[in-house]
Amino acid sequence: MPLTFDDSTRELLDGTNFATVATLNPDGDPQTSVVWILREGDTVVFPSTTDRQKVRNLTRDARISLTVLDTMNPYRTVEIRGTAELVEDRDRAVQREVSNKYLGADSPPDPQGTVRVIVRVIPHKVRGFSN
Repeated sequence: MPLTFDDSTRELLDGTNFATVATLNPDGDPQTSVVWILREGDTVVFPSTTDRQKVRNLTRDARISLTVLDTMNPYRTVEIRGTAELVEDRDRAVQREVSNKYLGADSPPDPQGTVRVIVRVIPHKVRGFSN
């Protein structure tokens, strides 16, 4: 049965809060990075490029965890664990949407040869904390 986000989680994901994404390197060590996110229904998406370590890691091992903290109250967080699906973002739609969410403007063009992907996080476990 698919997981659904509660209203508090949706509010955090819809805000201009940053997410820390954790993936697994080939040797099993964790790799983390901070990303901009969008919520699409009960999934989380973020743009990236194929040359990023997190994308190489997810191509090999789709397990992912992301933690979002409320920038106005860092004691309010949500952790989402799940698997990632990667699809090419040929028209940069997600990149434009997330850039407009966080910056209010489109991001500059990518260098020639850049391959953009959409990372969709399918949640298996969601845990929130609020103080």
